[in-house]
Amino acid sequence: MSLGGLKTILAKAAVEGVTEARARIFGHVLNPTGQRSPHKILRKKLIGEKVASWYPYDVSKDDPLVMARQEHERLSKLEMLKRRGKGPPKKGQGKRATKKK
Repeated sequence: MSLGGLKTILAKAAVEGVTEARARIFGHVLNPTGQRSPHKILRKKLIGEKVASWYPYDVSKDDPLVMARQEHERLSKLEMLKRRGKGPPKKGQGKRATKKK
């Protein structure tokens, strides 16, 4: 083995050792083979909390009094529509049930 070949082997080993040490120090993942890895995706911060913070908190969804009032308004509107004859048809009595051939 020539002296030049030994130097290249030692230089390569030193570079690999430095690379491994750098990865350990800075918390990087070594991928010498270049295979695809999910590490890049998994190390990203989750964005669910950030997206949720864009929207204001809706108290009406948690308050049972608000929900009851909305339900009461819905039922009263439905009753008013039924009295005018504009309510939803009974089951099986809609447009598709009375289709002419």
